[in-house]
Amino acid sequence: MPDRPAVFLLFAGDGKPYLARTSLLRRRLKRLLGDSGRASKLLNLGSVVDRIDYWLTGSQLESAFIHLELARHHFPEDWPRITRLRMPAFVKLTTDNAFPRTMITTRFSRGLLYGPFASRAAAERFDAAMLDLFQIRRCEENLEPSPEHPGCIYGEMNKCARPCQQAVGIEEYRTEVGRVEQFLRTDGASLLEPVEQARDRASTELQFEEAARLHERAERIEAVCALSGDLARTLDRLAGVAVTPSAAHECVDLWFLIGGRWQKQVRLALSESAGAGQSMDHRLRDAVASLKPDGEPRGEHLAILTRWYGASWRDGEWIGFDWPSKIPYRRLVNAIARVSKPTAEPEATGIPVANLTTGTEASS
Repeated sequence: MPDRPAVFLLFAGDGKPYLARTSLLRRRLKRLLGDSGRASKLLNLGSVVDRIDYWLTGSQLESAFIHLELARHHFPEDWPRITRLRMPAFVKLTTDNAFPRTMITTRFSRGLLYGPFASRAAAERFDAAMLDLFQIRRCEENLEPSPEHPGCIYGEMNKCARPCQQAVGIEEYRTEVGRVEQFLRTDGASLLEPVEQARDRASTELQFEEAARLHERAERIEAVCALSGDLARTLDRLAGVAVTPSAAHECVDLWFLIGGRWQKQVRLALSESAGAGQSMDHRLRDAVASLKPDGEPRGEHLAILTRWYGASWRDGEWIGFDWPSKIPYRRLVNAIARVSKPTAEPEATGIPVANLTTGTEASS
């Protein structure tokens, strides 16, 4: 067996298989199966294993996909524990309440979802900073507005429009909520651009004090936008492509994420004969045109994205975009050039395993 990165299954009789990932397949199996007296002290399967399936992988991202699908297939009730995927956090703007508010969640439900964030703490920091720019409520109660309502400290600090005390009506409050929604949908541009335009106009008219005040506000808005990180978008605009090394010779793998769901792997050959005289830009456009995005967002797919993107061992590049029609092809071509590198020819071929979204093959 090759000493290369892989995901493998060990079968022993009719019981559940042993599933694992490794960066060196041959060495790992020697330890597990007791070869040359170097068996693991914790696990020695040499006397019981009667079948080995393995999938050679070219990147950590591909390993994560194969590991997830195999875990879901062989351990349908226990796959979250086996994969150890932590569902990413989102900032949610509720829509099913007369007085909408924001909240932090890890579940897909009704409302506008903005994320993913690397952690719940990161989502909370962004949410708190964003709310300082607007006047929507932060309380969690189901409001019953009344002039006798005691209110809260945020209302006293003029950081809330105080709908609880009927300081504003439902329509006026929802106008402010609409500004928050536009802020999230435009990644802050709906609030930042008017401030920058007003600042430039004040500077041109020699109103330097007003220009300085607007400049400080623009800096505050930019600081809030920076807290969202590189991945966060509204869920309907959450798209991008990961460029990773491939297990195949002279290839790179493209993994497209559209609408919060990974699509089938696109393997791009880099040899001189593969392009048949076509430019890389043209080949990429053909590959994108053949994509057929479907399916609902999947939390485990976004968990893989946040884990891979934020890891020190990330072995590829990520390019985000709003939708396939807005792919920055020049950036994508440059990323492919940086990621591509010579790889050894696969040393095993075998039987395709059904229901694997990655389209890779297993060898026994």
